[in-house]
Amino acid sequence: MKRRAIPRWLRSARVITGLTIVSLILLCAIFAPQLAPHDPNEQNLISTLLPPAWVQGGEAAFPFGTDSLGRCVLSRLIFGARVAMTVAVLASLGAMLIGATLAYVAGYFGGRIDALIGRMVDVWMSFPPVILSLILMVGLGTGLRNVILAIVLVDWTRFCRVLRAEVLVVARKDYVAAARLVGSSHWRTITREIVPASLPLLITLLSLEMGIAIIVEAILSFVGMSVGAQTPAWGQMIADARQYIYDSPWNLAFPIAMIFIAVFGFNILGDGLRRTLDVRLTATQRA
Repeated sequence: MKRRAIPRWLRSARVITGLTIVSLILLCAIFAPQLAPHDPNEQNLISTLLPPAWVQGGEAAFPFGTDSLGRCVLSRLIFGARVAMTVAVLASLGAMLIGATLAYVAGYFGGRIDALIGRMVDVWMSFPPVILSLILMVGLGTGLRNVILAIVLVDWTRFCRVLRAEVLVVARKDYVAAARLVGSSHWRTITREIVPASLPLLITLLSLEMGIAIIVEAILSFVGMSVGAQTPAWGQMIADARQYIYDSPWNLAFPIAMIFIAVFGFNILGDGLRRTLDVRLTATQRA
């Protein structure tokens, strides 16, 4: 009885693992001022390029060492989570709202509307996403809001193309035709019949997009087109550590590891939710 009381998606090891990783990073982002041992921009030129505390020559005051300006690496990683999670959540939700809305309209109504939206997506996706993001950032200027806007303007097409194919299949199901026959409006048919059937795919795409958004933001901050120099970001930390890769490889390894862990967490969370929420996959596994 106790096992049945627990939602099925919370019994998945993938979901629990991904949710734990994402929750820990989110908590670090929210409580960064309380968790960080130092001000992330505080410079100590006497203690530059210190190794981690567990390596010979390290200091307990700087658990992950310091960078070339004597700034605490751990503090900068923790505050960098704020930028990463803000971009991941807001940019992904914005791209989902635009892409999913157009996908439902195109897949449900079909015809000329579907053709018009499809051509628009094809033209927009003909540009390499990272290059298009860089071009947009040149026009929009640096800043966290512009990073989010650039990712939304680029990645809505991913939601639209993948979700549209699913909507086309669902819209031809018998229960959708039955809903139309009994007089349900287009809005009611989409929200009550089509959206619930495509929700597992939408959740998966949203989780994957959050990981992609983190990578795109890291690339933009790496080339100096994201947040300002006074705001710690993981991509910015990688760019700063390149010059001292032989003297302090940990400065390069830690932000790369954080990007990998964050993207892995979102990916495994999305995959776990898809496996547990998708009725078709669940039925196949039971069979």
